[in-house]
Amino acid sequence: MAEAALKTVPLDKARALQWLQRYGVYAGVALLLVVNIVITPHFLSAENFRTQAVQVAPVIIVALGMALVIGTEGVDLSVGAVMALAASVTALYLGYGLLPALLVVALFAAGVGLANGALVALVGVQPIVATLALMVGGRGLALVLLPQLKDLRNPQLASLGSGDVLGIPYLILIAAVLALLVAFTVRRTTFGRQLLAIGDSRPAAQLAGLPVRRVLIVVYVVSALLAAVAGVLATARLQASDPTSLGNLMELSAITAVVVGGTPLTGGRVNIAGTVAGAVLIQLLTATLIKHDLPPSWTQIAQAVVIVAAVYAARGRGKR
Repeated sequence: MAEAALKTVPLDKARALQWLQRYGVYAGVALLLVVNIVITPHFLSAENFRTQAVQVAPVIIVALGMALVIGTEGVDLSVGAVMALAASVTALYLGYGLLPALLVVALFAAGVGLANGALVALVGVQPIVATLALMVGGRGLALVLLPQLKDLRNPQLASLGSGDVLGIPYLILIAAVLALLVAFTVRRTTFGRQLLAIGDSRPAAQLAGLPVRRVLIVVYVVSALLAAVAGVLATARLQASDPTSLGNLMELSAITAVVVGGTPLTGGRVNIAGTVAGAVLIQLLTATLIKHDLPPSWTQIAQAVVIVAAVYAARGRGKR
């Protein structure tokens, strides 16, 4: 009898850990919502929900690209620098019109992504080292192009940052559409299956004849392009270009969202719904601390705790 009871305890613990791995991020979001409803004044107001959604949209967009990179067993530390670079380039070329400026931003971002992908896929540099170099270099280039904050007065850019459709801000709609596209790509396309296979085992993917190098390069280019989209949207919302601070620590927020959302750092699996929920969790946590007059440093400490908890819960999780 006692022996059976002892066997049940590890089994129950394993089930609880498995449940936490699958649904912990959603439970965390629900818990924070309930806590804020109880202790935060005016939390249920439509204006508050709109503000939270608009603020989390860039994080979601960057995290989508990060999820793809992590799915290949890599990491992209240059996303914050790409956001800053997008802000600088937008300010420099906005005088030619919004569309030409966006095209130039896309070219710069694709260049960064191509450099990252080439270093990882062709040269064989570790992703953390390759993207760290572009993180430093990209931020430096952004500051060379635009050394200080610059106010932007452009009706089209202002509309992109503050406009809406049926009361839903463009930023939220863009983030939602991109999330659906990335989820579809991962689940329903050959590229998505190749990406997961490479993350599961790159040597096996190479032996199977998959285009490993091409897929890796495309993944890093997509990650950079999504970071550039987030940078343009953040610039549009602020109506100012500030490469000094825009995107600072965004790579950490994106990695946190991905890991908390159930995508293992070992690659081979990508959870897009969990990534979106992870970004929302971080936003709610940050907003809760700010609304209750806690210093910003506590937000970073809280994120660190969340990361450690997520990595602990992910122990033993299979790749796919």
